[in-house]
Amino acid sequence: MAGEPQADCLFCKIVAGEVPATIVRETETTVAFRDINPQAPTHVLVIPKAHYPNAAELAAAEPKVIADILCESREVAAAEEIEESGFRVVFNTGSGAGQTVFHAHLHILGGRGLQWPPG
Repeated sequence: MAGEPQADCLFCKIVAGEVPATIVRETETTVAFRDINPQAPTHVLVIPKAHYPNAAELAAAEPKVIADILCESREVAAAEEIEESGFRVVFNTGSGAGQTVFHAHLHILGGRGLQWPPG
């Protein structure tokens, strides 16, 4: 059921403290942690604590939580000292877009020049 923790979800296990992660920020509704396979000097994921398979389903069910995730992206960028130089936020929704963990998550990338369009 959407919103409920999923036993086989890596990110639900991180939220529950069952799988270690380098957490950089946590709020009532979100957790931000470093990506284990960084694509930039700063690569942090922000996830909702509630399980939704992707950003589209999260937005439809809980627009306030998706707004919380976007607000956290700015807080993370400020804490990581990339707010002034610029940073990218990305939601991959669906396997065709590169989503590999089916728990909604936002990527924050920065710390180097980021060309557009990305691959």
